[in-house]
Amino acid sequence: MMYLVLMAMLALNVSNEVLNAFTVLDEGLTSTKETLEQTNSIVFANIDQENSVNPAKAGPWFKLALDIRSQADSMIRYIEDRKIEILLAAKEDTSAVIEDGKILIEHIKAKDKTDAPAIVMIGDNNDKAGSILRNKMVEYREFILGSVLGEEVSEKTRKTIESSLSTEDKKDEKSGEVHDWSRSHFEHLPMAGVLSIMNGIQINIRNAEAEALKYLYGNIDKGSFKFNNLDATVIPNSNYIIKGNEYKAEIFLAASDTTAPSVAYISDGRYPYDSTIKPDGSVFYTPKPGAVKIESNKAGKAIYRMPGGSLGERFWGGIIEMDGPGGVKIQRTFKNSYMVAEGSVVVSPTKMNVFYLGVDNPVDVSVAGVSPDKISIEVTNASYSEAGSSSFIVKPKRPGNSYVSVYAVVDGTRREMGRKEFRVKKVPDPIPKVNGISSGGISKNILLAQVGVAAEMENFDFDLKFTVTEFVVSTNIGGFLREEPSDSYRFTKAQRNVIEQLNKGQRVYIQDIKAVGPDGTPRSLPAIALLITN
Repeated sequence: MMYLVLMAMLALNVSNEVLNAFTVLDEGLTSTKETLEQTNSIVFANIDQENSVNPAKAGPWFKLALDIRSQADSMIRYIEDRKIEILLAAKEDTSAVIEDGKILIEHIKAKDKTDAPAIVMIGDNNDKAGSILRNKMVEYREFILGSVLGEEVSEKTRKTIESSLSTEDKKDEKSGEVHDWSRSHFEHLPMAGVLSIMNGIQINIRNAEAEALKYLYGNIDKGSFKFNNLDATVIPNSNYIIKGNEYKAEIFLAASDTTAPSVAYISDGRYPYDSTIKPDGSVFYTPKPGAVKIESNKAGKAIYRMPGGSLGERFWGGIIEMDGPGGVKIQRTFKNSYMVAEGSVVVSPTKMNVFYLGVDNPVDVSVAGVSPDKISIEVTNASYSEAGSSSFIVKPKRPGNSYVSVYAVVDGTRREMGRKEFRVKKVPDPIPKVNGISSGGISKNILLAQVGVAAEMENFDFDLKFTVTEFVVSTNIGGFLREEPSDSYRFTKAQRNVIEQLNKGQRVYIQDIKAVGPDGTPRSLPAIALLITN
């Protein structure tokens, strides 16, 4: 359906809004393609498993499955290579638009460029990659329909494959004009649309592969098992999903025979069983020493229980066995993992998300259900370094905003778990003080006892030190203005002489105060006004 919507959009005049919409549409197409690839991998693994148990029976089906998958993978790679070739023809920076092997349409500058796709896919005589891809799809369709599918296959399956791999030219019902398949897909179309169309073609290839693999797997004789129980089973990728990430679950019917008991042998670790290759090429599995033996219950299920002890990810797995038809022992292996994490409550003061220039800003990061050693960050407008387990020191570069993106390795893949915005601000100015005050009355003797002028931070969480580098003592003596400078934080001899001449009730000002903090930037501070009390 998404592919049909894409073709309809391309029939319109392409505005910026439509071009931007391709980003959302392409994300959906990419997700669909990945789901199909995962499903096909599961079906292929089942065929592979049957071949390892009984290669004489499943071998011919397995060979066809290999050919189906190999040709599909070859076409997928061919299309991916052409996508990159189109980007290069458009003079796009591939390092900026490709992330983890995926093309991000939102990062493409020339989304509306139409000549690059035509150069790569059409050429001057329609003899470029589009024509080659069309021939590959024709060969793949004829291979599946002619060499793989038997006569008993349903008409629905045949039509699905013919539709998925269709390369027919389209005839305009009004004008009667015939539109070549390659030109209608790749000529006079914006690059953003063409890349999404190519994603759609890849989905069609994977869909045809899926139908063929399901047919092959359904034709492998697994023996005369008699199932008397069906359970609806849901296996999620995780029971804890971070906002912005994907929730995925496999939903299927699991058949079992409650009259044929099974036994599971379970061990901890990434490699929970051993394997040996028998003379006939099949694989035989044996439990690890010390494996826990669990017999199935009346419902035909072996129940595994383990208390959540030490923190972190725990790996486990093993072998499940049952007697098959003719007394042949049937084995299946499995691996799994779970995360043991502390319960946590996170309270974020959203109006206090601030980084200060010139200081070490500590940041602690945690992701529920993920061990600290699998967490990392990336920060814009700042440098950063590790300061311990899941702790970092951030040093912003300039005022504005900074974004901290948190990544975690989940199921072997590095994923972005969330992003937080921080405001980048200058450290506030310190308050100049003498004897702990910045204004008010003071005894002349106490004033003379002071070493100099201090610059103190008030109500600031960081332990920062500012040093006064210069100031001027100013007062009126005998009707004349007296000003004496200091080029440090200390009172000079001349300044002290001025202060000694003051009488009760006179005012003295300490002004033109300059101070320097950790960032080395001079700060101009407000004046101190003092009244001599005695």
